Amino acid sequence: MRGIRSFSTITFILLTALALLSTSPVSAQDGPGTASEIDRSATGGATTLQDILRRQEGLKVDNAYRSTDTGDAERAKDISEQLGTRGGTSTPEMWRGVRFNEADISTQIRGPAASVLVQDRGMWWLDFRRGPLITYGGLLLVGTIVLLAIFYLLRGRVRIEGDKTGRTIERFKMVERFGHWLLAGSFVLLGLTGLISLMGRKFLIPTFGHEPYAWIAGYSKWIHNNVSWAFIIGLVMIFVMWVVHNLPDRTDIHWLAKGGGLFGNGHPPAKKFNAGQKLIFWSTIILGGSIAVSGISMLFPFEMPLFAKTFGLLNSSGLPELVGYGTLPEALTPQEEMQFAQLWHAIVSFVLMAIILAHIYIGSIGMEGAFDAMGSGDVEEQWAREHHSLWVDDVKSREAKAPHRATPAE
Repeated sequence: MRGIRSFSTITFILLTALALLSTSPVSAQDGPGTASEIDRSATGGATTLQDILRRQEGLKVDNAYRSTDTGDAERAKDISEQLGTRGGTSTPEMWRGVRFNEADISTQIRGPAASVLVQDRGMWWLDFRRGPLITYGGLLLVGTIVLLAIFYLLRGRVRIEGDKTGRTIERFKMVERFGHWLLAGSFVLLGLTGLISLMGRKFLIPTFGHEPYAWIAGYSKWIHNNVSWAFIIGLVMIFVMWVVHNLPDRTDIHWLAKGGGLFGNGHPPAKKFNAGQKLIFWSTIILGGSIAVSGISMLFPFEMPLFAKTFGLLNSSGLPELVGYGTLPEALTPQEEMQFAQLWHAIVSFVLMAIILAHIYIGSIGMEGAFDAMGSGDVEEQWAREHHSLWVDDVKSREAKAPHRATPAE
């Protein structure tokens, strides 16, 4: 079960990174006049010139002094006096209460997000979505393709080294191949339509214009929302069918030590799934499962808050404070929950797409005979002996022990 724990750790680290990205630490590089050092006595606790200058420089300004200044009847000016207030709350105080979700609001609209009139952290999400998310996500995919191309040029195709026997062994049954292609086909559609939704404004509108993009984006959204259920079904199918064959064992260590036969000569022994395939399997299950959960959360907005509780768990672990970020926000508006879900959904999808690109490469042009396993389901016996020798021995042993069919009497 070490493989499961290691990928759980990766998921935990990715989630922590997303949480930490949403908060900029106040470091020594911020210079003098940090948020806690600014003297606001001259302004009666209000915004100072230092606050304004720090915001213009993109430095962090602690808004605690403003988020709590939302009205105090004890010190409010009488309405008959200069700068008087109505009901003990001035107009600026009222709007600060709206901004920081502290105002007592009633609306005719019903729903968990109806009373949040101003979502204070929305711009951070938008800037991150159209900046670092697209930039680094795109670089990850392009970089993966470039590396695979270089590897192909240097290594070439992994050929069947021995003489082909002409005999075949059943590698995967029809139901296994159906589950694989259901998952693979839906993931490709989800990846393409997701990239259109995320990057379309930046790349497609300048190319095709607003009206064609609106048509493309509308159909992409419909496909993405509905094909997602096929992805979830395929994910469940391959987990049920293959989890037993993908549990780590000692043969995986030897396989990894020899680079799976991709480097140098010779192929290390492997069972039905080698260590590389097990890594792909658990990446798909864990990252794909996380993508599915965050996707369902967005399909049913405000019904499945995921991140407030997660940030609470991270805070209790002490990890954010250990790296100097203090505590993560545990009181999130419904809109913030959706924003974190969208970012997490996209980030994990980029990582899984890069992994699947490597899987597609090996299963197609990267290795001779590999596609037959998911094509016809039957593979050349020599290919099977070179790449999954322990599995072939097991198959032959079971065939030898199976009772021979009775021969009808003449």
